[in-house]
Amino acid sequence: MQMRTKIASALTVLVLITASGCAVQRGQETTGAYIDDTAITTAVKGRYVGNKEVDATAISVETLNGTVMLSGFAKNQAERETAEDIAMKTKGVKSVKNSIVVRP
Repeated sequence: MQMRTKIASALTVLVLITASGCAVQRGQETTGAYIDDTAITTAVKGRYVGNKEVDATAISVETLNGTVMLSGFAKNQAERETAEDIAMKTKGVKSVKNSIVVRP
């Protein structure tokens, strides 16, 4: 019984340590930066959903320190460029790295 308690305590400590370090895992300095990046990602995705030229389900958006990384597939070059333009015009975005591939 005592061994079970020690194992449960060790697992609890491990989970708490892991969970509290989530924001810093991505190389960000503060939890605030993580929250800002999450807000930027959400805003970009929301603008894609509201735009008829961009297929929001085909494009992945990630943000790190204000830099937005786009990946996924576009139907044509115009969709790829529109996705980049929308991301760049989103509040808080410092730069955009566009890795969207145009499907032939």
